[in-house]
Amino acid sequence: MGVVGGEKFQLGTVGALSLSVVSSVSIVICNKALMSSLGFNFATTLTSWHLLVTFCSLHVALWMKFFEHKPFDSRTVMGFGVLNGISIGLLNLSLGFNSVGFYQMTKLAIIPCTVILETLFFRKKFSRSIQLSLSVLLFGVGVATVTDLQLNAVGSVLSLLAIITTCIAQIMTNTIQKKFKVSSTQLLYQSCPYQSLTLFLIGPFLDGFLTNQNVFAFDYTSQVVFFIVLSCLISVSVNFSTFLVIGKTSPVTYQVLGHLKTCLVLTFGYVLLHDPFSWRNILGILIAVVGMVLYSYFCTVEGQQKNAEVSPQQAKEGDSAPLISDSLNKVENGGGVVDDEPLKVPMWSSKYSRA
Repeated sequence: MGVVGGEKFQLGTVGALSLSVVSSVSIVICNKALMSSLGFNFATTLTSWHLLVTFCSLHVALWMKFFEHKPFDSRTVMGFGVLNGISIGLLNLSLGFNSVGFYQMTKLAIIPCTVILETLFFRKKFSRSIQLSLSVLLFGVGVATVTDLQLNAVGSVLSLLAIITTCIAQIMTNTIQKKFKVSSTQLLYQSCPYQSLTLFLIGPFLDGFLTNQNVFAFDYTSQVVFFIVLSCLISVSVNFSTFLVIGKTSPVTYQVLGHLKTCLVLTFGYVLLHDPFSWRNILGILIAVVGMVLYSYFCTVEGQQKNAEVSPQQAKEGDSAPLISDSLNKVENGGGVVDDEPLKVPMWSSKYSRA
């Protein structure tokens, strides 16, 4: 049963990673057409619509009994949903107040910040091999994407807040699923209304401040409406795969996957949209790919070593998951994630739930 369960989890992880990559690259291309070509630059409001459509889709899926509703601590769900909404708003503000290069540095800083938080609050250990592979990855993405670095006080503070809230939200995504034994679908279904409401309330003001335009006064042509609907439909897959990947792997692995998407978007932009492309972009992407391969390889090797040294019972405590394969011995059973040991909740989650 252990071997069969491991195979099921591995297939599930590969499927989640593939779905995340395909859906994310698709929505970036769709939104680029919507914003660059059609002038619809209301990113935060659009995200609130994404989450609302996702919730409605999951509600239909629940009605059709594709998954079971599993209520748990309402304060945790509310806090988690609001925090996710705030982190998205802060990332958009960071882009508005900073140069594109500094915004890319902000996104790169999420991985080391996540590593630090998991080390401090979860006492999770990252080997030097893993740290080296992540450094190679970040260096490659930095070479490929970071151009100008214009600093300002307000933008720097917003970037710092965006990094912290994003890291905490992604760690909570993983922690909540394990602590309350809920699946990614169940967590997404319950948190979506809070995320959507948060962004729906702040979105029009935030977008108006950044673009000097009113989202409700925009000229909604049939072409604009088509791309908005298409973007919302793709977002269902994006949101679902995000929770699925973080729940099955780790927040760090999800960030590594995010940089893979960045490299793919740059490549597709050059091939399909004829975006400017230089040897620096190519070199950076190649270095980043080397870092991703090393990360996957070292995670696989360390997972195999851990399984060989400890009993299967102890091996279920969890570790970072690679991009291609996974050595963790967990299975999504029914509606919840099976885990023998409840995770300790870090200090920052005490205001949302009581352990």
